[in-house]
Formats: sequence, C-alpha cells, structure tokens
Amino acid sequence: MERGRIPALAAIVVSLVAGAAAAMGQLTERPLVQALAHPAIEYASRPTTDPIVELNRRIDEGTARITFDTDTGYLRSTLNALHLPIESQMLVMSKTGVQGLHTGPDNPRAIFFNDAVTVGYIRGAPLLEFAVHDPQQGVVLYTIDQKPQARVQFDRPSSCLRCHVAYNTLHVPGMLLRSVFIAPDGLPLSQFGSYDADDRTPFAKRWGGWYVTGTHGPLRHLGNAILAKGDTPETIVSERTSNRTSIDTFDAHGYPSASSDIAALMVFEHQSHMTNLITRIGWEARIAAYDRRLDLDNAPFQEGVRELVDYLLFVDEQPLTAALAGTSGFAQKFEAQGPFDSRGRSLRQLDLRHRLLRYPCSYMIYSAAFRALQIDVRQSIYKRMRDILSGRDAAPKYVRLAGEDRRAIAEILRETMPDWPSAFESSSR
Repeated sequence: MERGRIPALAAIVVSLVAGAAAAMGQLTERPLVQALAHPAIEYASRPTTDPIVELNRRIDEGTARITFDTDTGYLRSTLNALHLPIESQMLVMSKTGVQGLHTGPDNPRAIFFNDAVTVGYIRGAPLLEFAVHDPQQGVVLYTIDQKPQARVQFDRPSSCLRCHVAYNTLHVPGMLLRSVFIAPDGLPLSQFGSYDADDRTPFAKRWGGWYVTGTHGPLRHLGNAILAKGDTPETIVSERTSNRTSIDTFDAHGYPSASSDIAALMVFEHQSHMTNLITRIGWEARIAAYDRRLDLDNAPFQEGVRELVDYLLFVDEQPLTAALAGTSGFAQKFEAQGPFDSRGRSLRQLDLRHRLLRYPCSYMIYSAAFRALQIDVRQSIYKRMRDILSGRDAAPKYVRLAGEDRRAIAEILRETMPDWPSAFESSSR
C-alpha cells in the first residue's frame, strides 16, 4: 500500500463496545468548520512539539537510539525511548484499521500507551504506528516502516485524518475507540452495529473485539467473545469469556507480553475521550481569539467547559459493582507516577472496586496539553470545578460526588497543580 493512501492508524482505531450509544455531549453536534486550515491552528504546516519531535531531536544529538530487532522490529526500542511500559499492552482481535489484513484472534494488534503517546504493533505487519498528543495541535499520527534503516524515519501520513477528525473525536484530530462484534477470523460484523465508548459506557457493553485478561467477578463484558456459526450477540458472553487470566488462543511469540490488562483498558478508554475534550476546548478558544470573538462567558463555550469538567470529574461514569484486577502489573506502574501530595495521595490512585479512580478527578489535568490551554481558559475550567466541588452547583447529578472526595480532590490539586487557585473553597454541602 502506498504511504500516502493510509486512511487511519490502527493503533487508535480499536474495538471497544457494540451496542447502544453512550452519553454524547453537545460538542459532537458543533463542528469546527475548516479548523485544520485556520490560521490559529495550521495543523498540517505548523511545527509541533510532540514526543516524536523530541525523540527525533534526541536521536540527532546522540542521546537516544532506535534499533531494529528481528522479533519486534523497532517496537522495543521505541517503547523504551518514549517511556511506554510493556505492562500497558492491550490486544485487539478485530480486522480494523489500515493493517487489518494482518490482524485476527491468532495475530492481534498490540497497543501500548502513556499519557501522551499510543503505539500500535502487529506481528509481521509492515508498519509501526504512533498517535501522540501535541500540546497545541491535538493528536498527531506517525508511522515507521518495520524494516532495518540506517536512520529510522518517522513518517506523518496526512490521509489518517480522514478517520481521525470526526464526529466521534469532537471534530478535532483525536482518538477513536471503535467496537464491533467479530467473526472467528476477526472480521467485524457490522450488521450488529458498532460503537465508540468511554468510561460512561455500561460495563456489559465494553471491549467487543478485544482480548481482556483480568478478574472482574460476576460482571460481564464483550471481551474475548467471538460470534461463531450458531451464536447470537446475546449468547457469546459466557463463563469461558470472563475472568480470564491468560490467553491460550494465540501464540504470543513476537509480542512483549501475553496480557491484555483490564486495568489498562479501563484507563485507556477514559484517557482517549479526555484527550479529545482538551484538544477541542483549546482549539475553540484559539480560533475565537484569533477571530477577535472570544467570549468565555458565552453559552456555547461555557457548555463545552461544563462537558469537559463533568467528564474530568467522572460525573457520568458507570459505577462498578464488583472488584477488578489486572494481570500485568499495569496498575502498580500507573499509580507510581504520581504526583503525590504531602499525605501520599495522588489522582493516579486506582479504585477498581466501585469506579476507576480513588479520587474522581482525571490525572489528565496534569498533561502538557491541559497546561498549554490559555490561562483564561484554564481559569474558566477551575471556576467550574469550584462550583461543583464546593457544592455551589447543587444539581442532582453531582450528588454522587461525596463530600470527602470533593475535599480530597481540592487538597491534592492545591499541592500538585502550580496554578490551582489558592483561595479555592473546598467545603461541600
């Protein structure tokens, strides 16, 4: 396939949930018309400062080296250089994405991630795929040819945007998490529907087309399930597909791990939508400021802020009714990153019994992209957070945020966020 004809990066087009639609906010209904070419954005031509650019600089300086090995090509050295833990590996069975012909239950797509970088790898496939979150430009997509090169070359195929700027990404270059039922060979069965999901999606509808390793008690999901002859979407979930701590349906030779960790899956699905929300709010403000029409108090912008903050604070998160435990050690690696307050608390601490996080506030508030938002935009977000955490907004949907959680979030942010308002009112009703 010609490089210029690559329509999407398989690292991001992943299979998550088949079924009814999750809660969608108003940002999906407000396209940013011609935003990519707008002078405030210039997505294709403006220099980026994303992690791949930084890695290229380090390669040029001789402080980083990307090497090829016969088992995984450039995968292991790029994981090391970009600080992506092997424990984050997730495995996708479906034949989706540009390299879908190379994938299936016996040769899944492996996805690795941290806060800003996602890497997609398929054993024997010609490309290694990257999606990186640039602080200004949203998700930027790269590939490496999986063959020995004197100097590794990161390509940036523009045709990826055909799929990665869409309704589902909030109309900015972003992350796509697509779910399908699959046949035994991994082909998506579109007649049964597809879905884009995040942590608001009912647990029972998650991870169709994925391998899932980990325990989750009586909870059921669509992971590990294949719709064979005689099956129906209602019969494919069983004891056999649930609480699997290993995968015995494919030979893991050529993969860094045999796990597709349930804790990693939980974190990744939250992070993907948060990435799109941060990019969308930032672009909307930059375009309006350039056009001399930025009004942070106008209704559409404030509705966007509300949507971001509700998701940031997990207001519509689907609760868990049983404890989850992964198999790879991802949870421990993730939690160890901090930052921690003086009492040892962190927004990265996982709960995995009743919800994703111990303290329901997204760790993505520490991301480079969030810090790159205009200061008045961040202040608008902080003000909305204050209204919720202090109880000033007493709407019924915020009752689920317990007073102790509200206080803990405010206290943690006060110590770990340099620009967190010092006079924040943390009391709750």
